[in-house]
Amino acid sequence: MTDKELGKGGEPRQQTTDREMTMTTAQGGPIADDQNSLKAGPRGPVLMEDHVFREKMFHFDHERIPERVVHARGYGVHGHFELKEAIPELSAADFFQRVGEKTPTFTRFSTVAGNKGSFDLARDVRGFATKFYTKEGNWDLVGNNIPVFFIQDAIKFPDLIHSVKAAPDRGFPQAQSAHDNFWDFVSLSPEAIHMTVWQMSDRAIPRSFRFMEGFGVHTFRLVNAEGKSHYVKFHWKPKQGVQSVVWNEALKINGADPDFHRRDMWDAIDAGDYPQWDLGI
Repeated sequence: MTDKELGKGGEPRQQTTDREMTMTTAQGGPIADDQNSLKAGPRGPVLMEDHVFREKMFHFDHERIPERVVHARGYGVHGHFELKEAIPELSAADFFQRVGEKTPTFTRFSTVAGNKGSFDLARDVRGFATKFYTKEGNWDLVGNNIPVFFIQDAIKFPDLIHSVKAAPDRGFPQAQSAHDNFWDFVSLSPEAIHMTVWQMSDRAIPRSFRFMEGFGVHTFRLVNAEGKSHYVKFHWKPKQGVQSVVWNEALKINGADPDFHRRDMWDAIDAGDYPQWDLGI
């Protein structure tokens, strides 16, 4: 190993041109090594701006992950995003520039209200979140399977979630949104009616993750290389089509196989029947 491949502490430095093998931070930024802290001089103290050290310790401190408050029941799969149409007029992001280029992705599907042990076919909103591992770092597109949302002001979010969770005095119902506390919230929040109509439809009991639409929900702002902004919406459209079950089917499936959605996704991928979505902007 040459001197150029070693740091001042004698440690080996990363030397790779393979993007898939490059060591990165959780945000996708390439780093030389994670064995040496950034110090004020050869014998100085560790500096607070050493974000690599702080991120590594953060992950260590959080290895025992407590259950999430919402979207605790989830399932993720690896895949890739292939660009069909370049949009330099809308975005300067590198992975939107070259038709045919594939970007690795990881997508997590989830229910909202239930705990980690709840059943898959609860009548509930579904999360649809994709992480893109781009050459410029990681980009997260978080959304739901319904294009609108219950509230306008984020300060109401804890109230919404408390209303849809199990009642605090009895610990039930579990993973069921149509109960008294939730209806109380909706009756006092007129802006929630639109989303509630979606939630009480068959869209809230999808046949499979594979037959589910995804929506960024919010309006986003993209900026091109000239600094010009455009407001956009993101829509995932399943090439398999949109399918749901009816309520009687959902009850039977939950009783027979509470892992139905994750089992369906696993079996489809294992059989080579890979689900696909078109991402529209």
